[in-house]
Amino acid sequence: MILNWLRKIMIGRYGVDSLNKFLLITALITMLISNLFGGFLLYIIALLILAYSYFRMFSKNHYKRYQENNRYLYYKSKITTFFRKIKNTVHQRKVYHIYKCPGCKQKIRIPRGKGRVQITCPKCHTQFIKKS
Repeated sequence: MILNWLRKIMIGRYGVDSLNKFLLITALITMLISNLFGGFLLYIIALLILAYSYFRMFSKNHYKRYQENNRYLYYKSKITTFFRKIKNTVHQRKVYHIYKCPGCKQKIRIPRGKGRVQITCPKCHTQFIKKS
């Protein structure tokens, strides 16, 4: 009975997407922090985030909500890519020396522990000597 009533309400509504999940989790965390530290302003901010999340969920403007979600996913991928690159660079520095070509500034990866090596840039064919 209640399930059918809820289905009827949600017909034509946008529903939950990645941005809504993020907003709901953010609102929950903000409420928990405001309860721990007694911040009334933080609690109001959490309620506003929660209200916006419900507004998006019950909206019938699918196109606008879809655009908002795509914008969120775009920025999320930028941030995750940035941190993934940092993690990859830190991991590679344990095994490789990374040098820049003096001619074209191309990054070149040389295995550690090979002594003095002559490096030829694959892009501009400049040769230089470095210690690995």
